[in-house]
Amino acid sequence: MDFNILTLGCKVNQYESQAMREALIERGYTPSRDKEKADITIINTCTVTSVSDAKNRKLIHRLRRQNPDGILVLTGCMPQAFPEEMKSFDECDIIIGNKDRSRLIPSIEDYISTHRHLIEIPSHPNSGGIFERMSVSAFSEHTRAFIKIEDGCNRFCSYCIIPFARGRVRSKPLEDLKAELEKLARNGYREIVLVGINLSCYGQGEGFDLADAVELTCAVEGIERVRLGSLEPEKMSPELIKRLAAQKKFCPQFHLSLQSGCDKTLKAMNRHYTSDEYAKIVETLRGAFSDSAITTDIMVGFAGETEEDFQSSLQFVKSIGFARVHVFPYSQRKGTAAADAPDQVSSAEKERRAKLMGDAVEQARHDFLMTQLGLTQEVLFERLRGGALEGYTKNYTSVRVLSDNASLCGQVRSVRLEEVIGESCLGVLC
Repeated sequence: MDFNILTLGCKVNQYESQAMREALIERGYTPSRDKEKADITIINTCTVTSVSDAKNRKLIHRLRRQNPDGILVLTGCMPQAFPEEMKSFDECDIIIGNKDRSRLIPSIEDYISTHRHLIEIPSHPNSGGIFERMSVSAFSEHTRAFIKIEDGCNRFCSYCIIPFARGRVRSKPLEDLKAELEKLARNGYREIVLVGINLSCYGQGEGFDLADAVELTCAVEGIERVRLGSLEPEKMSPELIKRLAAQKKFCPQFHLSLQSGCDKTLKAMNRHYTSDEYAKIVETLRGAFSDSAITTDIMVGFAGETEEDFQSSLQFVKSIGFARVHVFPYSQRKGTAAADAPDQVSSAEKERRAKLMGDAVEQARHDFLMTQLGLTQEVLFERLRGGALEGYTKNYTSVRVLSDNASLCGQVRSVRLEEVIGESCLGVLC
């Protein structure tokens, strides 16, 4: 039988989909050549916003129409966060959440033999828990590989459903990480991205930390670059930053989640830092890494955010000089503390603020790219498209080089950056 896996959401979901893919192949199932139809279709869901849930539902309906006789499996964050709603998803044959993906293949094979619908969503414990063992040996259609080293979150930001979908902080043991890294290095992967739900909390309560994971990864022969996924800023201590800076393979691009530059809004969000503390962390990073890039997420229109609050956030964002910013309007999320908060901001006002913030960060993006001109950077080429090689520097600047030499894909080459075109730098091979 053949299968497809459709993945929505973050890099953690992408990693988990790859792990499920490899497990299915090992069991004798075959990836479908048709991206729309298969005997078995697995949807790995995201539930970070209500918009994500709407996308999940739309995808389920479409896949059932296209595969009326196929087996439809729902997994991931949405069923885990809202198990009580899953009885209404009768288009899905199997619903298993995200706590125990080892049940995926037995559930499929039980359905093949019995045609018995299954909803099995064991809950995450309220504290602790064991990191789910899974690994990958490749990463389909990628030149870099993601490795999930942390799962869960203990923060309970007032807008966020993820602690309910992912449980509490758990970490991949260092010995398991080393074995997975060595396997990926043998298979030719030169760049590794360590990812997690709250990556900064890696090793919490277990006697190791994120710097240990980075140092271990950098020590693996064959790996040339090590990058981190999204980070919570208050965990970026001077000692951690010092240890990261000592690693020559480490890529100085930091996605430090901000959400707002207004202290009043940060407190309402239950974020654990102030704007001044955030700025100090950025200053420390830039002092430790000479050519670093700081990227972030900014939410506008949070419940209770006044015009004065928004302007405070806007001015703070302008002051930092981010290399890239993801701007998005606040969306009420059922099951979170902020969903029923007073003084909700209108949709029209959210759109206006998102436009103003978006214009500001686009200018910051251009300004950052201009600082890269004249530099010679090491670029990992990922693809050949439209007559140009495309890749990224260590600080994740997007680079294009006019060339039709496809053999350079997957290789690291020196490039002199000469011109800004859109959101990329145009360069020439040295």
